[in-house]
Amino acid sequence: MVDSEPAGQADPPRFGYVALLGRPNVGKSTLLNALVGEHLAIVTHKPQTTRHRIVGLLTEARGQVAIVDTPGLHRRRDHALNRRLNRVAADTSQDVDLVVMVVDATHLTEEDERVLDLVGKHDGPALLAFNKIDRLQDRSVLLEKTAEWSNRGRFDVVVYLSATRREGLDALLTEVFRNLPEGQPQFPEDLFTDRSERFLAAELVREQLMLQLHQEIPYGLTVIVERFERTDQRLEIDALILVSEDRHKAMVIGRQGQVLKRVGTRARHAIAELLGSPVHLSLHVKTRSGWVDDERELDDLGYAG
Repeated sequence: MVDSEPAGQADPPRFGYVALLGRPNVGKSTLLNALVGEHLAIVTHKPQTTRHRIVGLLTEARGQVAIVDTPGLHRRRDHALNRRLNRVAADTSQDVDLVVMVVDATHLTEEDERVLDLVGKHDGPALLAFNKIDRLQDRSVLLEKTAEWSNRGRFDVVVYLSATRREGLDALLTEVFRNLPEGQPQFPEDLFTDRSERFLAAELVREQLMLQLHQEIPYGLTVIVERFERTDQRLEIDALILVSEDRHKAMVIGRQGQVLKRVGTRARHAIAELLGSPVHLSLHVKTRSGWVDDERELDDLGYAG
């Protein structure tokens, strides 16, 4: 007689790292934020908004998943920074348990092909996620796109979602947990990222700069938090905005300081909401010529090699 499994016994918990891969502007950061439930990764309509490997943590009864948002794979290689962003995405794809290739369901490009090649080099399971399905007038086209991309790539499952509307997230998470190895959570349950509050504050300032500025200016700037102090009353934050050209400094500041003031006000509200504390934010701007193409500068500024 074979002993049966005790009734009601729960499945063992699962833990693993999952990389969101895709070209710029397919909605990876929006998806990360929707899954974690926090405005963790900054989101704008401009390519190369994501510049760092950011881990969002989701803990529930099924286990814990560390979701890694990566810079969008792109063809621009004109600066050292662009080349580093591509390397971050490529390296991350090899260091995780599962990869999710995120594509824009409304249109596919040659840059998606690069992502497909990268996914093919991953040894573990791979999921294909068609995002932005809410923008399709005729969702029947997904059948053709699914067949085409399933034949071209090695995907264990295909899911359909709209990260902005939070549609399809449950189906995605079901497949994610199903494909993760068994294991205990590795991070505290109340933690939603492995990044510091200092890093998150700098990113929220950069998000507002990218939203408020036009043309090429956002790609030549970065933000450094020089002081981050939590007092009994509020967070005291001093942030330095670095631009790569002198002519951009005046544009960031704006006439009578209006652009910088607007950026500061909106960033302060975003930081306060995320970190749950009143914020005093001081911003100033400085030119550091050529930092986007200087390997040593990129190291000093915290851009992974």
